[in-house]
Amino acid sequence: MKTTESPLREGIDLMREKDSRIDCLISPRVEEIISLLSRYIDEIGLFNRAYGLVGAKDSEELTVKHILDSIAPLGIIIRLLDQVHAKDAVQMADAGSGAGLPGIPLAIAMPDCGVTLIERMGRRAGFLWNVKAALNLSNVTVEEGELEKTRPGSFNLLTFRAFKPLEPKLLSSLFKACADGGIIAAYKGRREKTEEEIKRLTLKNKEKIKWEIVPYSVPFLDEERNMLIIGL
Repeated sequence: MKTTESPLREGIDLMREKDSRIDCLISPRVEEIISLLSRYIDEIGLFNRAYGLVGAKDSEELTVKHILDSIAPLGIIIRLLDQVHAKDAVQMADAGSGAGLPGIPLAIAMPDCGVTLIERMGRRAGFLWNVKAALNLSNVTVEEGELEKTRPGSFNLLTFRAFKPLEPKLLSSLFKACADGGIIAAYKGRREKTEEEIKRLTLKNKEKIKWEIVPYSVPFLDEERNMLIIGL
């Protein structure tokens, strides 16, 4: 992992240079976005030891491996949201949000998109409520509880960022929470491993599910990243 004096600002600038969609979204508010993300990093640093929110040895690693990784596929997410036909405002959910990753960085970057952070652990949900208030994120909702208990058909886009294998139970819960025409976007690591996960899944009507693996790169991170896009 390459480090820099200011990985957050430099990383965002690199993403803007590489993807015109990201540049169009971020440029008008770049200073506000950097300020909010910096405050969010500080909040994680303040509570991380007590709550075990993320694995990172310092703020630089936290910035690259968690914050920049969360927003690096913004161009992909913008494309997916353009495909969604929502009657009202687009609703996104971050399932198993934990420290709010990727939900909070995405909510900061896309203030016109409603983002629900679903987290079953009470103390982590409390952290998310605190961040929502501290950063005045009016487009964020915190839902404490299991994904399975979320109101069906609520979200146009569901995302989760966990590098554990896909499971039929998880996918079933995600599909249930999806609105008609909804999409699931999973942050994953190596493409080969992701393809193996898909092959091992035993699902009803698996042949009707649409799978797409789209690579993305994270500034200063020398690790393979892919987004697995799942639709019915």
